Amino acid sequence: MVVLLAAIFIAIVYRWISLERLQHVAPAEVITTPSPEPTPPRLPVITGKLDTAKLFNGVTLHATVETPPGADAATERLDPESYVLDLKLEARLPSPNRTIEELAKVSPQLPTLLPGLAAMLSPDPVSPLFAQLYNTKVKVLRENLVRLDQVLSRHNFYDCQTVLQLQHPQSHRNVLLIQADMDVDADGSDADRMPIGTGVTTNFKPFTSYRWGKKTPAPNPYLPATEDRLKRAEDESALKTITPERKRDLRNAITELRAEVATLKKFSFLIGATDPFIVLPGAFAHGKDAPKVGDYALVVFADAVYPAIVGDIGPSDKAGEASLRIAKQINAVSTPYNRPVSDLKVTYLIFPGTADKPFGPPDLDKLQVRCEALVKEIGGASAPLHHWENIIPPPPTPTPSPSPSPSPTLPSSPPTASTTPSASPSATFAFPIPSAAGTVSASPTPPAHAPSPSPSRRHQRP
Repeated sequence: MVVLLAAIFIAIVYRWISLERLQHVAPAEVITTPSPEPTPPRLPVITGKLDTAKLFNGVTLHATVETPPGADAATERLDPESYVLDLKLEARLPSPNRTIEELAKVSPQLPTLLPGLAAMLSPDPVSPLFAQLYNTKVKVLRENLVRLDQVLSRHNFYDCQTVLQLQHPQSHRNVLLIQADMDVDADGSDADRMPIGTGVTTNFKPFTSYRWGKKTPAPNPYLPATEDRLKRAEDESALKTITPERKRDLRNAITELRAEVATLKKFSFLIGATDPFIVLPGAFAHGKDAPKVGDYALVVFADAVYPAIVGDIGPSDKAGEASLRIAKQINAVSTPYNRPVSDLKVTYLIFPGTADKPFGPPDLDKLQVRCEALVKEIGGASAPLHHWENIIPPPPTPTPSPSPSPSPTLPSSPPTASTTPSASPSATFAFPIPSAAGTVSASPTPPAHAPSPSPSRRHQRP
């Protein structure tokens, strides 16, 4: 029986190979028409094995197969329109929250935490940035529709609840309010404050939009790896066997890597794991009165208010992102791959025009004072703002050189300045050194309301 099945299988394979050879040898039939119509542009061909059930994570998929009658198979095989997959993605555009009651449905504690917020809502407080954000999302969907692996997931499409332009009636302080989820930004590096890296993850970048001139000659911990990538790209570009297309790609990569090397040598940046900052969508940072990098901000979640600054600029089609430092404070199990808040329950308040120039290393004490003053300008807060502690360890104290032993033949004398180890001057650091009574933890305990994490958008496939 086994021998018979094997013989049948061999016969089928042989028949299939014969047909394939015959198809390549036999000339294709040329079909001519008296008045040929212009050929429409051919759509990109989807190749590879795609599991649509897994691919469209979060997208409801309705699949049908239609079989209208056609011509003979030889004719239909040559017609690209005979075998077509029509893709139609329907995405409803959300309506923004406008009233304090609608905001409270998402964040019930918000009106109590910020009692002056209701008075700042005008009859039509929705910012044009909300429509701009979703118009950008739709544009991205249309551009990537034939690349099914790059289509935004439903979670990432609906990542922003509202964007409001607010102004306090007495102080006239302007505020941009964004209600969204929270993804994680673990980017950034600063050899002056932390000479070692915090780890490289998918899509990690050693720099942030907020930067300042280096204060010490300490090399950036990610500089050697960037220089190594540059050297490998330059070596490959010098080969004579590479294709013109590869040559062009390498030329672009070399230009980018050279710029990165120069930037890492010249500047210091915020550190996602240690600095409290938020990320602004790229499209939000344009315009005269738009928020900018360096502006002070507040992050409100549940019953806590966290001081922050705008420290980085993200993609124009995504909203809701904060540094790993803030994420871990909200939920200690947050990582670059696990967002602390998946629901649209995080409120970001940005104070345009408040950035301090020139930029410099972050000062947590100053951040606290400035945000407390800004909160008072919008009616105050019913709970104290969270106080950030420094979690960057101080540099090791230099070991003093041993003093020379006095000669036994000479009478002892009091130590002089030349024989007493001199105390080295304390270095100036970006963060205040915490007192001995303070408790510093790299992984704060999350409040009881911390939700279960889910994959961070910055590091997940759409």
